[in-house]
Amino acid sequence: MSKETGKKKLINWLGLIGIIQLLSYTAAIVFSPSAFPGYDWKSMAASDLSAMDAPSRMLWDQLSAFYNVGSVVCATCVSIYVSDKKVSTKLFRLGIYLFTIMNWISNVGYKMFPLSDSGKNIAGFQEIMHMVITAAVVLLSIVSLVLLIIAGCKRKEMRGIGIWAIIALILMFAGAIGSGAVPKEYFGIFERFSTFSAVGFNAVLGVYLYIPLDEGC
Repeated sequence: MSKETGKKKLINWLGLIGIIQLLSYTAAIVFSPSAFPGYDWKSMAASDLSAMDAPSRMLWDQLSAFYNVGSVVCATCVSIYVSDKKVSTKLFRLGIYLFTIMNWISNVGYKMFPLSDSGKNIAGFQEIMHMVITAAVVLLSIVSLVLLIIAGCKRKEMRGIGIWAIIALILMFAGAIGSGAVPKEYFGIFERFSTFSAVGFNAVLGVYLYIPLDEGC
């Protein structure tokens, strides 16, 4: 790596936002239930905490403020960096771009179409669109992670990110399969595997941006 690329620039420091957004999301998950009487985290989805009629909505918005902004900023900075530096292969960069698009769709889509009944009634247009956004987020997450795994297998310098992508994908599938296989009393536990997989991987990319990415993985 050259001396020029070895110097940390603003975009590298912005990678630390990935850690901040993870801490913000974790705080919202842990503390928002205190404002939702009767909420059972083991059986209820995390999205119920941010539903339009949820008593925890205000606290959720406060605690997740850094997550809402940070997830998009971090992923976008990573995309800009890998594009500008032509990091690794086109396949690797495509995986990063799709993961960034997923973050944008998640951030904007869930703001436009939040659940209106704490997840109890998926019938109206608002709830249907929420599920459409969820499907798009899940699909883009899976495709982007698979591409990064393949890129990690092909290029030694990207192996670290490839391993983290495998972990994130395993957690995502464990959440999707587990939440449908286990009794309803434990739905929330496995559902959180899926939600934390993307947020956690975003934090990982932020750390690699701080290193930075082309310094070695």
